[in-house]
Amino acid sequence: MIATLAAAHPGAALALAAAHGRAPGAGIELAPVMTSTAGPASAEPESPGPAAPAAPAPEEPSGPGVTVRETAEAARANLTSVLTLVKGGQLKCSATSQRPSEITVQMIADVLAGGDFYEDEPIAAFAWPLLLQSGGLALLDGTKMRPTTRGRTVLAEQDPAALDAALAGLWTRWLTKAPIDELMRIEAIRGQRIPATLTAPTKRRAAVAAGLAALPAEGWIPVDRLLRIVRNQEPALIVPRSEAALWRLYLEDPEFGSLGHPGFGNWDILEGRYALCVVFEYAATLGLLDIAYQHPDDARDDFRDNWGVEDYRYLSRYDGLLAVRRTALGTTVFNPVADDLPVLGP
Repeated sequence: MIATLAAAHPGAALALAAAHGRAPGAGIELAPVMTSTAGPASAEPESPGPAAPAAPAPEEPSGPGVTVRETAEAARANLTSVLTLVKGGQLKCSATSQRPSEITVQMIADVLAGGDFYEDEPIAAFAWPLLLQSGGLALLDGTKMRPTTRGRTVLAEQDPAALDAALAGLWTRWLTKAPIDELMRIEAIRGQRIPATLTAPTKRRAAVAAGLAALPAEGWIPVDRLLRIVRNQEPALIVPRSEAALWRLYLEDPEFGSLGHPGFGNWDILEGRYALCVVFEYAATLGLLDIAYQHPDDARDDFRDNWGVEDYRYLSRYDGLLAVRRTALGTTVFNPVADDLPVLGP
């Protein structure tokens, strides 16, 4: 992101990179580690090193207000439940943006196994219509969702392996065909619609997917470690298209709240929040990751030095994510082996 500036003005690029917690050159982001009320993030790098005794897997998060969701079985049930609503012609999305209507989101929330992750913040209920459309299991007929032939095939399935194959396919297709840019779900970050401001969503999704592929196969991963792993993978996760574009993004006020000001647009504010959205709203919804979380209110304080956020309880609805753990399907999807990858028949 800073490569062009570095070529012409190396000193200026280094200064800007330091101010924003962004590394110049190869595009790898090395911002200060994201912190949360769940505890300080480790400063140890996620890079190969000498073999060491295996540390015990982190225990399942617990405590007041903490919810743990094992997602695999629920994802299978939810896939069938939402497709049933689609078949009944009950769900509607915008014909232009493909985003679900508020009524549609509520109808989906009502049939989700265990309900949505939060009662007051739609996450899975918002994601399902987008996943079904990008995955080729549903399409829009005007504003009504209709099942495709493939969607009807999945709806008739009872075999868990076949449903897992469908869920895996939804993730794979969503990475390249998602109808919206997920960053738009972080409504507090404004200026996103200004032309030439954001990098391509497909590249950002690929970067997060690379981070998920690098997660340990077993045990709970605290969210700060998850973000550090994502940050240190290639391809690099970068949100603003350039340093100039970073100035166009803002909280509250385009001048005083611009993320171009030193410290206002650090990796945790932009890239970190984007990664949380992908993990919470899509990977967990599809049963690829079990999650532990709390309500987002006051869960993270990394944005408190930004201008105009005195009344904010959180920056994004995903701020309450505390830890993740791969499911069996997640391990298969993130690190596919030809003989193990589930396949849904024609």
